[in-house]
Amino acid sequence: MPARSVARVGYVRSGRGTVLVALAVLLVGCGADEPAPAAAPSSSPSSAAPAAPSTTAPAPDSFSLVATGDVLVHQGRALTRGAQQPDGSWDFAPVFAPIAPVIEQADLAICHLETPVAPVGGPYSGYPAFAAQPEIVDALAGAGYDLCSTASNHSLDAGFAGLVRTLDTLDAAGIAHTGTHRSAGEPPTVVDVAGVRVGHVATTFSLNGVPLPADAPFAVDTFAVPDVSGVLADAAAARAAGAEVVVASVHCCAEYDHEPTAAQEQAVRTLLASPDVDLVLGHHAHVVQPFEEVDGEWAAYGLGNHLAEHATRGYDTEDSVIARFTFTRGDDGRFAVTQAEAVPVRIEVGADAVTLVPADPVSADRITAVLDARGAVADGLRVVTG
Repeated sequence: MPARSVARVGYVRSGRGTVLVALAVLLVGCGADEPAPAAAPSSSPSSAAPAAPSTTAPAPDSFSLVATGDVLVHQGRALTRGAQQPDGSWDFAPVFAPIAPVIEQADLAICHLETPVAPVGGPYSGYPAFAAQPEIVDALAGAGYDLCSTASNHSLDAGFAGLVRTLDTLDAAGIAHTGTHRSAGEPPTVVDVAGVRVGHVATTFSLNGVPLPADAPFAVDTFAVPDVSGVLADAAAARAAGAEVVVASVHCCAEYDHEPTAAQEQAVRTLLASPDVDLVLGHHAHVVQPFEEVDGEWAAYGLGNHLAEHATRGYDTEDSVIARFTFTRGDDGRFAVTQAEAVPVRIEVGADAVTLVPADPVSADRITAVLDARGAVADGLRVVTG
């Protein structure tokens, strides 16, 4: 794994405004170099010795970002049978092991944790109201994820207490998060990726009929499709807080359909038209949807499932993709995507195990056809297989 440093920087949200606060949690990747020591001061102000050269590293010209789809832990099926250990504990690390190198090699890795987690020891529940083993978060951290969006139609499956528990669990694992909140004063999520500040905002179109808590209406960032005005306000706040790049995760609209809905497309295009949004990532469909380049910016309408085990099995819900984007600083000082890539993967379901593996040639061709349905390959998308 290459040296990687991701630092979290926070700004308090007051309504939709921002106030700087001192908040930084340093997450240092394996093998990260120690920072160079500062030069010692001269012995006296009048010393004739030349000033020591600055040890501040120049701002990077580019960084890579990977993002993946929905993480759902269904209960009582192959995944949980394989993850439960003889002592009753849970180990989900083997699920991600085959694709972990792709995640680890990125400068910033983003996941979508669709469901809340249960307390250690349970009780656990699956569809329709999820409360997953908290050890799934350990596995995500172990695979190399730095940041997760948490706004989904299942965000309140375990109530506000479950939402808070999920954020606490992510914090304990060193994974930043966005889209759900413990308090109205929480900062927008801005992380420092080896010197580049990246903001991440997230929203969901539904809470499955569960109302926002009367005493915590801030708990989940939601929107009424296709009105993304709240997302744009959050993106502007992240930009005002110093984000040089802002990524928007959008959880909507129709499940099991490879084609985005008209309202979904309108929402995505409105986001990309804003100077405050640089990339849109889509979730919820549980199947792969197209990538599209719109006026020089990219959207992944739907990344499919990253980890799921639907009762009705089929290639649609077991096909998946890892999106990879390289951002490069232009002559105007702004970052833009200069390389869009997609890595087709498969959710391999065995009798007593579920594993994420590189897609076989037949699956890769099927996934590529969906990704390219709107001309993404001609616009520069590189599909990485083998």
